[in-house]
Amino acid sequence: MVKNKFGQIKIQQMVFMIIAITILFVLVGLFFLSISFSNLKKTATNLAEENSQLLVSKLANSPEFSCGNAFGTISQSDCIDFDKVIGLKEDIKKYLNFWGVAKIEIRKIYPNGSRLCTKTNYPDCEILKVLDKEVNTLAYSSNFVSLCRKEFDGKITYNKCELALLMVASEDKTE
Repeated sequence: MVKNKFGQIKIQQMVFMIIAITILFVLVGLFFLSISFSNLKKTATNLAEENSQLLVSKLANSPEFSCGNAFGTISQSDCIDFDKVIGLKEDIKKYLNFWGVAKIEIRKIYPNGSRLCTKTNYPDCEILKVLDKEVNTLAYSSNFVSLCRKEFDGKITYNKCELALLMVASEDKTE
């Protein structure tokens, strides 16, 4: 009888040790999973920032924004057709998810002001919000561009180009 109780105690000790080791491995696994998921959020944020930096560099040359051959015989790089973009802004609902970003904004460098562009005050404005989703965003990525439009002075039509800043911000998905 005494030997059976001693054997039962040994079996109970082994069961408790196996349970304790299993719990230890589960806790270590949860610790590594939490570290992996936190790195995953950082990676997603970094990829979104990199995507907006790449997009801002190629957006000015996209067909929806670019001057093309409208302002000369040779297609200009980093040239935005202000007339085309003001029209695009009015019909932006079709493009809400096209570029995969939350905000696209064009700011004239000079004169520095805060008037938002609409059809009524165009071209006497400084800030054109092409796309503006009401979400939390990451920092803007930006690039200098030529902002060109056709101007009529009463006698002739000429090309007027100004220096502007094209800014793109991605949605902050870490929350």
